[in-house]
Amino acid sequence: MSDQEIGRVQVIQQIVKKQLNQRQAAKQLCLSVRQVKRLTRAYQREGPKGLVSKKRGRRSNHQLDASTQVQAVALLRAHYLDFGPTFAHEKLTEDHHLALSVETVRLLMMHAGLWRAHRARQPVIHQLRTRRARYGELVQLDGSPYDWFEGRAPACTLLVYIDDATGRLMELWFTEAETTFSYFEATEHYLRRHGKPLAFYTDKLGVFRVNQPQDLQGTGMTQFTRAMEQLGIEVICANTPQAKGRVERVNATLQDRLVKEMRLRGLANRAAGNGYAPQFIADFNGRFAVPPREAENAHRPLLPQDNLARILTVQASRVLSKDLTLQYNKVIYQIQSPRPGYALRHARVVVCENRFGEIAIEYKGKPLQYTVYRYQARHAEVTPSKQLDLALEPLVQATQKRKPYIPPPDHPWRRFRVSNKSKQQAVNLPG
Repeated sequence: MSDQEIGRVQVIQQIVKKQLNQRQAAKQLCLSVRQVKRLTRAYQREGPKGLVSKKRGRRSNHQLDASTQVQAVALLRAHYLDFGPTFAHEKLTEDHHLALSVETVRLLMMHAGLWRAHRARQPVIHQLRTRRARYGELVQLDGSPYDWFEGRAPACTLLVYIDDATGRLMELWFTEAETTFSYFEATEHYLRRHGKPLAFYTDKLGVFRVNQPQDLQGTGMTQFTRAMEQLGIEVICANTPQAKGRVERVNATLQDRLVKEMRLRGLANRAAGNGYAPQFIADFNGRFAVPPREAENAHRPLLPQDNLARILTVQASRVLSKDLTLQYNKVIYQIQSPRPGYALRHARVVVCENRFGEIAIEYKGKPLQYTVYRYQARHAEVTPSKQLDLALEPLVQATQKRKPYIPPPDHPWRRFRVSNKSKQQAVNLPG
């Protein structure tokens, strides 16, 4: 008997002995008076045995069919071996039309040895920050280096944009590394799809913030911050990773869900991943996004003067010499101008470089014609740690030894045999 049934025996015995009436007993047992009458009759007829549940030891009417259990476990082993119970339940329901609950899938995975419960981490207390009220008011962005294609392609970085008010994924973009040009490219896709948010919330990466005090020259802004200022978007740097916890947590979710979704579809390069990203974003937002507190959309449309092709470039100011030359990125450029040479002497121009390496030189907003005069010798450059692998990759490929060619077993070379007669003739040759 269970503890509950033993307690009922004691109360029913008091009813039989006239020490307790049925209404008082019903109140103690949290049952109806009718149920107490039934239990009393069963006790008088069979004794304590009459209070034992008749369902004990019998197969449940709602038990999962054995064939369905076998089918579910087979699918889990074949396709979802390293999936969690929740994600595996979604796939079994949507792709295989198995009507199972998350708890049922979890128990099946535990019994089959495919998953085991993890000990809950000790919670770390951080000061809570209320979500922003409007969609597009604050967008958190971060880069997540990871082996996203599980060896089918080189490890790369995923740039993630997520709205603070709704938790909606706004943009996903696979790129080689976190660089200014990669963020320019991803941000251009964001702006053309959604418009201009009020602010971006980032970490202290050198793309967003000048971290060396000696580099605080001119405007004291990075190229990304300068471009966002021209578009009217504020860039805010978080003091700690926990401060932008929403994008940090979604990075961990993407390293689980997105990796497995791309595995199921056989995606094996960054281009395929970027092509699939909009479909994944729509599915993700349908599951996890929440409505904002205010219905107003804080995104602003792009204006005619917002020339993204020019704004999203690396821009540097230079002063022309007497012979109308300037130096940029270890290259000397000669300005070709129809106006008199003295008119542009010591003029301040702007050199704009896009992500394709194309150079434009502007004076008062108008382009100047130029030719490359001379390339200068390269000197040691300062490389951020996150871009070190990218800088070393060409050198590694150039210095890798070529593997010797080993012919296959059916190659004609392997079928060639020297006869004993030929060997004897070679031995008897004069000299």
